[in-house]
Amino acid sequence: MELLRNADIDMNPLSGKRVAVLGFGNQGRAQALNLKDSGVDVVVGLRGASGSARAAEEAGLSVALLDDAVASADIIMFLAPDEAIAGIYEEIEPNIRDGAAIGFSHGLVIHFALLKPRADLNVFLVAPKGPGTALRSLYEKGKGMVGLWAVAQDTSGTARSLALAYGKAIGCARAGLIASSFAEECESDLFNEGAVVWGAVPEILIAGFETLTEAGVSDEVAFLECVGELKLLAQLIEDRGIAGMREAISNTAELGAALGGPAVVDGLVRDRMRKVLADVRSGRFARALRDEAASGYPRLEKARADARQHRIEQVFARLKRLDD
Repeated sequence: MELLRNADIDMNPLSGKRVAVLGFGNQGRAQALNLKDSGVDVVVGLRGASGSARAAEEAGLSVALLDDAVASADIIMFLAPDEAIAGIYEEIEPNIRDGAAIGFSHGLVIHFALLKPRADLNVFLVAPKGPGTALRSLYEKGKGMVGLWAVAQDTSGTARSLALAYGKAIGCARAGLIASSFAEECESDLFNEGAVVWGAVPEILIAGFETLTEAGVSDEVAFLECVGELKLLAQLIEDRGIAGMREAISNTAELGAALGGPAVVDGLVRDRMRKVLADVRSGRFARALRDEAASGYPRLEKARADARQHRIEQVFARLKRLDD
């Protein structure tokens, strides 16, 4: 593993250059603000009807229409939703300067060839391994978030140094920048989203809640046991690692984990995880995302509505009021 920190990285590749951040969502806001606070000349590029313009201006950032932002920039960072990036690139390509650099924080559109960058452009990846809100809060505390970096197209011979300087400017090099590739970052990230943290873990929490309530346990107790303790688990793993987490809990909990964990996460579960990874690597997921966007997100809208209507959300709301 190649890991670089602040002291290893020269910021000069960003000197005198303007960065256009396209999008002002979770990552766009955080990266634009961190760039600004690192002394980088940054402009946020938005569509004319975007409701984010006021928020960006109130945060002290320069804002311009997409075409104008791109035309003025040496580096264009695509931080819009994955399914929108190819369309945005097609729209703004005539305004991108010869020999400019384009950057991404997720490898999907390049790895699965949803867009083909012009041959004269440098193409790099800097992917913070966490949400933008955390990237920003860590930066403000003088800390950083580990990030991955990669280069897909190095026309000028300077794409590597540019990617590293960008990663340093948004605070990732404070924690460490790890060399990767567009394929590795994309495939591992999509796998995790589908099969582990964002996909499987919430489903296990809900299944545990339903199992207990079906057996007569009260909603509130089931929620506290199956959902409420998750943050404690995450903190222990963050502080101690998985083995250290197990050593920190009671013998009762540790034995329960040793007996129950493998019984639930068995060979069939691992086979299903391999199927998720195969769908990612084959491009099936990327095509599903494209089709979902083209049809107006019906599957996501239904999933969101179903999640809001589940009884577990009512229990969450009742327990949350106890904190007020």
